[in-house]
Amino acid sequence: MKKSILSFDLELDENNVPKKIVMNSTDKQAENINLKSVMIAAWDASTKETLCVDLWTKDMMVNEMFIMYHQTLTSMANTLEKSTGHERLAGALKDYCEFFAEQTKIIDSK
Repeated sequence: MKKSILSFDLELDENNVPKKIVMNSTDKQAENINLKSVMIAAWDASTKETLCVDLWTKDMMVNEMFIMYHQTLTSMANTLEKSTGHERLAGALKDYCEFFAEQTKIIDSK
């Protein structure tokens, strides 16, 4: 069985705020990729809870964060529809994504 390890190396400032985030994988699909932010959500089956790690560097602009959230939410809506077939629920999330994009002005409103 093929195995790969994904790692995130953090350089922290004096207040433990990330100055730099670098992603690597042992299978070399990710090599020294500089990130401004990383969001990880994992399901703990034993406690039935989602565990989250959200990190961003000091130089990540608010507008960049809005774009990242929009793209992440849109991806979640697509995955929800694909994995469950629940078109109505996924559609409602996609509608929210459109509202979010309009409110944050990352796309032109209609």
